[in-house]
Amino acid sequence: MQKVSSWGYHLILDCGKCIPSTIRSKNNIKEFSADLVRKIDMVPYGKPRIVMFGDGNKKGYTLVQLIETSNIMAHFVEETNDIYLDVFSCKAFEPKTVEKVVDTFFNPERKNAYFKIRQA
Repeated sequence: MQKVSSWGYHLILDCGKCIPSTIRSKNNIKEFSADLVRKIDMVPYGKPRIVMFGDGNKKGYTLVQLIETSNIMAHFVEETNDIYLDVFSCKAFEPKTVEKVVDTFFNPERKNAYFKIRQA
């Protein structure tokens, strides 16, 4: 990845129709978080917070993993088996690596990615 002067790198990844059991497993989400942090060469700041909450079409786990250079956040929607993932870091990372880790853990049928270099 080409490094440019910026405040940070932000990947927004929407994943549709994941394998239902994978997004409903707190342990799988925890393992995903740890593997993602390793694969994109980040340093975790504490343990991930993985909480089930919401009602109806909003119900699902939410993941918050602080990293020394910012954060990884995701919501796993049970009704649709979708994932909404944000990875933000002032340290550069490879978006395709994030997608590969998502594919390994959740096997989505479709993905929509938006990558932005943040600059105020």
